[in-house]
Amino acid sequence: MRTFTAILAGTLALTINSKSFAHANPISPEQKISPAQVMLFGVFHFNNPGLDSVKSEVINVLTPENQHYLEELTSKLANETPTHVLIECPPQRQKMMDRKFNAYKNGNHELSLNENQQLGFRIAAKAELKGVICYDERNVHWRGAELRDYMEKNTPKRKKIHDELIKKLSNDSSQRHTTLSLSQVLQFHNDSAEDKENMNLYIMENDIGAGQDFIGADAAASWWHRNFRMYANIQAQAQPGTKIIAIGGSGHTAILKTLLEVDKSRRSWEVNEYL
Repeated sequence: MRTFTAILAGTLALTINSKSFAHANPISPEQKISPAQVMLFGVFHFNNPGLDSVKSEVINVLTPENQHYLEELTSKLANETPTHVLIECPPQRQKMMDRKFNAYKNGNHELSLNENQQLGFRIAAKAELKGVICYDERNVHWRGAELRDYMEKNTPKRKKIHDELIKKLSNDSSQRHTTLSLSQVLQFHNDSAEDKENMNLYIMENDIGAGQDFIGADAAASWWHRNFRMYANIQAQAQPGTKIIAIGGSGHTAILKTLLEVDKSRRSWEVNEYL
């Protein structure tokens, strides 16, 4: 077992080549002995496409007041000298993001409404990084539609409970976005109690089909599977001496935080101190 572990560690080290750190700041020999620091910054989708189960109105981040807040927030985070800024986009879009980021740094691109640019581009540019890094996973998808169809046919009472909860959460979310400040909304999306609510959404029907086709467990596992892959992409960047800021939807960061908590090679860098 020890031999296998040593070989595995060596293999992982070899696979992390210079391309993985194309958008990193130089790391000194002294830093290399320090464990990676990882900030998981949970957000709502600033330009909400309505693809999530919980649908709601979202606060307008383009108002002068909110733009001022985002400028201050991203300056505070950039001043902490992060070595990498990771954003929720698939690696297949990396070259496109590189082009847009370089155009932004050169004054030739206006930030879009998306949080990847409103937060990620700003932080990386202010920290004088070469770019942002895509860490999302799109080849594994949550099997929620299958589960809902199954409940419709086989467990209509559970489907009704599910739908009522989603409706309540959607209404609550709209209420927050129309009454709270942007700072307060972001604090909510990084609250530990909200993280538990988020995780519950993907496990509350885990028992459906138990002992038979396990449709509930398989749907839950598909969501965790996607997030395990996303965390692997974070780990590939979060090597000794690095300071990572990973921005993503709070449905992802809720799970990613549980993985970071048990990852002895990395330590959490708390975002709430800056919000």
